[in-house]
Amino acid sequence: MADDLQEIVDDLAERLQRSVAIDDPSLRLLAASRHFGDEDELRVSSVLNRSIEPEIRELVFAQGIAQWTGPGKLAAPVEQARHRLCAPIRCAGLLLGYLWLIDSGSSFSERHRKAAREVADRAGAVLYRRLVVHERTKARHEAILWELVSTDRAVRSQAVDDLRAEQLFPSEGVRFQIIGVQRLGPDGAASEDVALESAVEEAGNLHPTTTGSALMAANRSRAWLLLGRRKPPARQELDEICARLTERFARLTDGSGRLVLGIGGVVDRIGHIADSYRQAFLAARGAALIPSLGPVARWGELGPYELLLTMPADNLLAASEVPALRALENGSTELLATLEAYLDNAGDVARTAAQLTVHRATLYHRLKRIERLSGCALNRGEDRLTLHLGLKLRALAAAYRNEPAAADPRGMRSVS
Repeated sequence: MADDLQEIVDDLAERLQRSVAIDDPSLRLLAASRHFGDEDELRVSSVLNRSIEPEIRELVFAQGIAQWTGPGKLAAPVEQARHRLCAPIRCAGLLLGYLWLIDSGSSFSERHRKAAREVADRAGAVLYRRLVVHERTKARHEAILWELVSTDRAVRSQAVDDLRAEQLFPSEGVRFQIIGVQRLGPDGAASEDVALESAVEEAGNLHPTTTGSALMAANRSRAWLLLGRRKPPARQELDEICARLTERFARLTDGSGRLVLGIGGVVDRIGHIADSYRQAFLAARGAALIPSLGPVARWGELGPYELLLTMPADNLLAASEVPALRALENGSTELLATLEAYLDNAGDVARTAAQLTVHRATLYHRLKRIERLSGCALNRGEDRLTLHLGLKLRALAAAYRNEPAAADPRGMRSVS
């Protein structure tokens, strides 16, 4: 009996003289036979792209195929497509994929349904064996990844050797980058943790035309992707990965879950991956604390928050008590907002007045009051730095105080 998925598909196609395909549970193409003149636009697109458009995928799933226990007829999801016979592929109680026959005009006979059911069972055995091997490999790689970002230098060094031994990346000339994902909400939401892991794994499945590798690790409400390429991923590709991840998570949680993502810097050595990891989760933490930074925050684009996020919480809370700003707060919260807008706009009066929708004369009057109450001169660089940095400290300190529970603001963890 054939134990190769492609052989199974080709054998059924020749027997029935129909195009046959097998998808994984997310409708990504795993194997496809040659055409028999029954192909439609959906079939051609699936073969070329190894998947179908998200909108069409949703229309297919809306027909309930994930709950089917035997072959059934799927109505054409779009006008350019034909009806299909869909046979769920299951083994050991798991849904492992779908087998497809295209309706070429004649209805599906009992012979077709019986053949599809038998082949789906054979494909299920193949895919189940693949799943077992995949899960073992995934667990081994995940353990190495967590050790790769351990705070213990000896553990990290051994993890570097272990990762090289796996030969997942070329020995030289590879650039590495981390995408960190933090789930917000109660720690006890186990279903959302599962959804997070599933979403990250799917997002890490690279497009077939992409050269490189992606590995993932997940632990409760935190997960991350390690990307390894000859050239760092383009900004557009990173955006697409993050979008796929958040969309998949939202779908799995019915929109009730919330994620923040951080993108670390690019490093050129395996031993420096911990640096990109730390940066990614500092950025993710910034996105969680300061909404204007998120929901996807990039290390290198966080301005002063990159420095502030590295500070221990106690030190940051103490430093946020800036006497000059406290004096302004006692005078008027309106003055604090005016000062922040003025400093964020680099002292541009016209832009600040437009942002605050006030007349320039009103803005000048407020700035004079700010100088009088704070004791600072806005034309002195040191005073402007003190006030501007103090405002950012206060924003971050307020976010820390509003957190439901204390947490490590530096985003690092040990897996020793």
